[in-house]
Amino acid sequence: MSAHVPLSVLDLAPVDRRSAPGRGARETLAASVELARAAERSGYRRVWYAEHHSMPSIASSAPAVLVAHVAAHTSTIRLGAGGVMLPNHAPLTIAEQFGTLAAAHPGRIDLGLGRAPGSDGATSAALRRDPSAADTFPADVLELADLLAGTPRPDGVQAVPHALDDDGLPVPLYVLGSSLFGARLAAALGLPYAFASHFAPDALEQAMDLYRRDFTPSDRLGALEAPHAIAAVNVFAAEDEATAREHVQAARRQRAVGLFGRGRLPEGVETADDATFDAAADALLDAGASVHVDRMTRLAAVGTPDDVVAQLDAFAARVGADELITAHGAPTSAGRVRSVELVGSAVGTALAA
Repeated sequence: MSAHVPLSVLDLAPVDRRSAPGRGARETLAASVELARAAERSGYRRVWYAEHHSMPSIASSAPAVLVAHVAAHTSTIRLGAGGVMLPNHAPLTIAEQFGTLAAAHPGRIDLGLGRAPGSDGATSAALRRDPSAADTFPADVLELADLLAGTPRPDGVQAVPHALDDDGLPVPLYVLGSSLFGARLAAALGLPYAFASHFAPDALEQAMDLYRRDFTPSDRLGALEAPHAIAAVNVFAAEDEATAREHVQAARRQRAVGLFGRGRLPEGVETADDATFDAAADALLDAGASVHVDRMTRLAAVGTPDDVVAQLDAFAARVGADELITAHGAPTSAGRVRSVELVGSAVGTALAA
């Protein structure tokens, strides 16, 4: 089946709300290792982790550290940030972090860059983020690219270790986005582009078209000769359709509480027993949260493995994606690992047919 495009995984590193205090993050890190191992066994191209801050339900506040941990427990799969929110950091800091990762795990490290804060205003202030930092994002990307390639800054400062692989190529950069800004920047710089359509799908088709139309190769960045467009999509694969639909509903409830529960639910609901949590979440959904949750997550492949693969193929063809990064949304770590395995197996069977 030639319709298949490469599949990758976006690990959102969710913390189980039922975890005992102090254990949630440890359990999530262990689950991320198992998910990456499953993706490696199943033929996925890469696993990415996104930078989020001050969110008790997500354990990916330090993507470089998480990448290092998972890389030490895997062998071949590419790993990276999807992404680092560059305005939160000095380009030199990120160049040093990912140069170190590339030296430790040559040929396996990616670096996706976004300009959103990955947090709220108070957290941005705690990160010492300048409110105008996003305005310099294009210049910061170029500075970071030069540092990764071993080019000193005008003041002579350079990133050590350099991030060059055995062929003299730096860690590959990806521009991330959920609007037309990122598409324009990636096209202008000749970089690959990844659209966050797993939670912000509205501008996906327009951004993809713009990126392909305006793409210009860049010798300076040692980037692509042709555009490479990645689209993110939610995936709920299970042995039977009923189980997959149950996982969708569990994800809707979790998203409703996470996005709209603050100040609207009694204290302790997030860690309550399943029946209490589900009732509270359903009340939020019925009160209007469903409109927002379902719009944000409307791009999803749901069902048995063969059905999910068919949906992914159709989605990639429709939006012109060269690669899909799949966010597996089952409510448990075991369910997410199984979803990764089922889809990988179905793709492998189809390719061999």
